[in-house]
Amino acid sequence: MYNPASSKAEEFINHEEILETLAYAEAHKTDRELIEQILEKAKQRKGLTHREASVLLVCELEDKNQEIYELASQIKKDFYGNRIVMFAPLYLSNYCVNGCVYCPYHAQNKNICRKKLTQEEIKKEVIALQDMGHKRLALEAGEDPVNNPIEYILESIKTIYGIHHKNGAIRRVNVNIAATTVENYRKLKDAGIGTYILFQETYHKESYEVLHPTGPKHNYAYHTEAMDRAMEGGIDDVGLGVLFGLELYRYEFAGLLMHAEHLEAKFGVGPHTISVPRIKRADDIDPSVFDNGINDDIFAKIIACIRISVPYTGMIISTRESKACRERVLKLGVSQISGASRTSVGGYAEEEPEEENSAQFDVSDNRTLDEVVRWLMELGYIPSFCTACYREGRTGDRFMSLCKSGQIQNCCHPNALMTLKEYLEDYATEKTKEIGDALIAKEMEFIPNPKVREIAENYLGCILDGKRDFRF
Repeated sequence: MYNPASSKAEEFINHEEILETLAYAEAHKTDRELIEQILEKAKQRKGLTHREASVLLVCELEDKNQEIYELASQIKKDFYGNRIVMFAPLYLSNYCVNGCVYCPYHAQNKNICRKKLTQEEIKKEVIALQDMGHKRLALEAGEDPVNNPIEYILESIKTIYGIHHKNGAIRRVNVNIAATTVENYRKLKDAGIGTYILFQETYHKESYEVLHPTGPKHNYAYHTEAMDRAMEGGIDDVGLGVLFGLELYRYEFAGLLMHAEHLEAKFGVGPHTISVPRIKRADDIDPSVFDNGINDDIFAKIIACIRISVPYTGMIISTRESKACRERVLKLGVSQISGASRTSVGGYAEEEPEEENSAQFDVSDNRTLDEVVRWLMELGYIPSFCTACYREGRTGDRFMSLCKSGQIQNCCHPNALMTLKEYLEDYATEKTKEIGDALIAKEMEFIPNPKVREIAENYLGCILDGKRDFRF
């Protein structure tokens, strides 16, 4: 039986419910009256059910599709303004005991160069990232209880937070590691992580087990129930995602929203972020062998429908995608992007030799962080290096209540401008700094509260005087 509040994976991600949802959506894809009703509900900014959203995803009425895109764009502005949060991944190790057929880290791959960063190497990587201007990292590691135990992850987090180089500091460490125990999630919480991220890869249980033939990740229920254990361990910011291209995208879309509904139903807090990666070429992985790939138009529609359905969640798109693709979806719902990413183990401090390839996937957007920051500003966005909510305790239900009410913008907008100013003063090229200073001057006028504006102006002056890390 389908039960969004259940603790059992096959009840809150229920196969029969998804099949019924897909059939319902297909039967109503040209039902103008129903589609208009769903869109009217979406305009209330309270979100949609997986079934309602699935109807919009397959809608074949062109005028209504245009309305979907316009509404997604407006909802994104309402909740997140024109801010785009910046981050970078840091791969600690590609040792892995799993047999995932879509990932070059799989245990059967004898060609890929296996690497694991020492704490001294991590320091060098973090200093290189700080010297670019990054303040937020996403830690990545393969699943290997011998090479990558939880103690190694915890030591690495401590190392990262302990590095202060010039004006640089990593202020938030998000973690993307394999499903683990409640006890280990408590340890990660105590280590001060930001968001715990885990991609489901696919919600289709039968496909999941075929795609993960060996290793602990083969256990569908244990993997799918990981967010519940993370929440029970005290981590109240979690990030969902599927790897589009492995299974039929309509199925994955419904499953993803059902997972969000489950977290709301059981914990009262939906996902802090949703990621939308597509399978990409890497080492011995050829994405063309997976026959469920999606084109850019479908990809854009998925992102727009997620934004409408889960209006409060942050949406992430990485350098897997090209500049053109990222530019298209920024206005449809994406609120976080990576910049100047390396998907190899190491590669920030020194470029990895070609013969030592350890990358998880090929990067499509190879621009420097400065180029990405300038590009965003030229498009009218504010590149934000802000980590204030996490550091002020505005996480979980506290963040969600502020976000859902729209009040989060009262502190996020000035915080974004102040962290951008830090970047411009410490790391930007002259051209980027010129564009950024003009943007900040313009955006300061949009802070509605005169007192907040006055304080922010004072903080900006302090940043010019060499002081750092101001936040509301």
